[in-house]
Amino acid sequence: MRLRNIPGAKDAISESSYVIHNPVDQKGHWKELFENTNPIHIEVGMGKGRFLMDLAKQNPQINYIGFEMYDSVLLRALQKMEERENKGTHLPNVFFVRMDARELPLIFTTQEIEKIYLNFSDPWPKERHAKRRLTSRQFLKRYDEILSRQGTIEFKTDNKDLFDFSLEEIKEAGWKLLAWTYDLHHNEQMNNGNIMTEYEEKFSLAGNPICKLIASR
Repeated sequence: MRLRNIPGAKDAISESSYVIHNPVDQKGHWKELFENTNPIHIEVGMGKGRFLMDLAKQNPQINYIGFEMYDSVLLRALQKMEERENKGTHLPNVFFVRMDARELPLIFTTQEIEKIYLNFSDPWPKERHAKRRLTSRQFLKRYDEILSRQGTIEFKTDNKDLFDFSLEEIKEAGWKLLAWTYDLHHNEQMNNGNIMTEYEEKFSLAGNPICKLIASR
């Protein structure tokens, strides 16, 4: 369950230097913000941010932007970022944005993004809500507007129904499945170098197999 309504969350977010407060103004200029020409990867629905921060520490040659729409969850990510800073781990290649993923084309130009991570997204189990799923054809169309020609999406979930839906949507949208598995942690090739999210660690310990796919246009 997502955290919500933590007192002071909005104020902390508005004052944080880790958060981009006017992302629309950065459209076409994200590399100027990072002060380099490194590729940009984004995580949509980053939760508490551990996955993104671990990636950024491991890959300083890549810029990362994490998107989260819930104030209280983003606040937790900011707190974790501050904890790392206090321990001497500075991550200049990470910024956060508080916004709905439906607005991604408003803040990125064509081919501005090299990779999109989707980790343990809300399954929206009711059929009438299918278009809200982050792997729906509606969202794939949005990703198509911002991904580079060779750009990819990496999606992980423990929800088999959502994974099956995602495989079908990718096919119907005309995208290519580069790799997929219903049991990531027992797939030596796909699990090589895998960085776990908080949810992934929790679900794995509970015995839930983790599904993963990699897709391109």
